[in-house]
Amino acid sequence: MMDIGIRRIFSEDHDMFRQTARRFFQEEVVPFHAEWEKNGQVSKEVWEKAGTTGLLGVNTPEEFGGLGGDYLMANIVQEEQAYVNCTGPGFALHSDIVMPYITHIGTKEQIEKFIPRMTAGTCIGAIAMTEPGAGSDLQGIRTNARRDGDDWILNGSKVFITNGYMSGVVIVVAITNPDAKTAAHGISLFLVEEGMPGFKKGKKLQKVGLKAQDTSELFFEDVRLPKSALLGEVNKGFYYLMQELPQERLLIASLGLSACEWMFEETRNYIRQRKAFGKTLSKLQTVQHKMAEMKTEICITRAFVDQCLEIHNNRGLDSSSASMAKYWASDLQNRIATQCLQLHGGWGYMLEYPIARAFLDARVQPIYGGSNEIMKELIARNVVADK
Repeated sequence: MMDIGIRRIFSEDHDMFRQTARRFFQEEVVPFHAEWEKNGQVSKEVWEKAGTTGLLGVNTPEEFGGLGGDYLMANIVQEEQAYVNCTGPGFALHSDIVMPYITHIGTKEQIEKFIPRMTAGTCIGAIAMTEPGAGSDLQGIRTNARRDGDDWILNGSKVFITNGYMSGVVIVVAITNPDAKTAAHGISLFLVEEGMPGFKKGKKLQKVGLKAQDTSELFFEDVRLPKSALLGEVNKGFYYLMQELPQERLLIASLGLSACEWMFEETRNYIRQRKAFGKTLSKLQTVQHKMAEMKTEICITRAFVDQCLEIHNNRGLDSSSASMAKYWASDLQNRIATQCLQLHGGWGYMLEYPIARAFLDARVQPIYGGSNEIMKELIARNVVADK
């Protein structure tokens, strides 16, 4: 399933780029990932090496300081990271969630200040939406920014922020008009930089999985922001978030499905070697049928996700389809993780076996990027809407 050159949506140029990405993850990530899991974060060096290799900001236009590739090329980086079962580097969020906000709605000065450094891996990006009392419901946030002359004063806190501990710049979602008729009409985005007075990073959070990913709390206490820190127009933040969320959800779907493909191949190798009742597990009909079921589900999902990738590469993917992809692929990832661990038997429960880590890492996928319950709500609204 992970062979290069077998999927029709990719060209020879894509396949060559995939070889570069595959070599990078195998040589620069796999040997160090266990140590990063102990540290709760990856090294800054791997970010800079990824930048030097050309794996960051792949889909960012060259005129902005990016690499000028299409979205399919950016997606290859996500897939290849999943294919080594190493979830630590937060490259996808940095390149394919944070950077697009800046290039799509940022000023010329903001683009020139951040994008070249983010492409080089010397400035790590994060986005701060989730709060202790507001997760999938973005209209429930309490972090706020008030005007003070030409400046803004930011107060509040965020939690579960990927790349939060190592971040150099954070897109912060805040209320700027508490009197708006709905919260959606009073939200703005700000670029908050590491080292600004009043901006503090909390501890790296101890999670069930994603042990090498520096997920943290962020605190803002009277952070004075110049007017140049406003990203886009004031009170248009919710609109911008809705514009970018389909790509985030497709990204989660792609990571989840690629993880399924890796888990399947890992399990196929295991059952060919492991013996029970005098023969390898692969000779048992019950195991064969389970593998057949998993491969069928993965291949069907791959057809849909690749269709979404192709449509999105031409800027045509709608929010409902992205929500379907995210919900289905992340649920499938958890089903496949459970079944593959089961086929490993007792060894599957041991963290020294990669399938155990994949099982733990999969659990968050139906939660972040909008919980799958929210995805179903969004899909349903489109289904029952009056035309």
